[in-house]
Amino acid sequence: MLKRIIINNTGILMNIKTVIWATLVFTSTLFGYKEIVVDLSEQKAYAIEDGIIVFEGRISSGKKGHETPSGEYTIMQKKRHHKSNLWPKPNGGAKMPYMMRLTNSGIAMHLGYVPNRPASHGCIRLKNGFAQKLYRWAYSGITVIVEGRGQDYVDALNFSKEYYGDEYSVVDNWN
Repeated sequence: MLKRIIINNTGILMNIKTVIWATLVFTSTLFGYKEIVVDLSEQKAYAIEDGIIVFEGRISSGKKGHETPSGEYTIMQKKRHHKSNLWPKPNGGAKMPYMMRLTNSGIAMHLGYVPNRPASHGCIRLKNGFAQKLYRWAYSGITVIVEGRGQDYVDALNFSKEYYGDEYSVVDNWN
């Protein structure tokens, strides 16, 4: 008798278990904690929900002299079609699709060329496919933690080349 006591606005009886399940599913997606962690030492970004990595992707951070600053940020603005007002110098104009702004000084995450090393002027470039997925998943105000150093990744690549020669290389099977 208790299993069929809920009646929705159309008069259809609903199972209590269904209502509880639906409530849990919808409230957990509405109120689940999300954050993005960018590891410059690994040149990867992680989308995290309630402490669990839901997807990840390869990135390219700032090259020597234009290092991506580490720290805790929030996405200040999202813009599907954006053009840089800084690069290329002097007038800007570089396309930055799927842009998610982290600072007012020009640091953002966006779709771009990811050559398996730090290569940007400070932004966090995201691989094709990963950029679109992260853009859809993230929201303005989400926390973005940027940690590590891009130079650590370069040092590891150089060490492997010096130690192993051209016989071995870094292989990324995830993305």
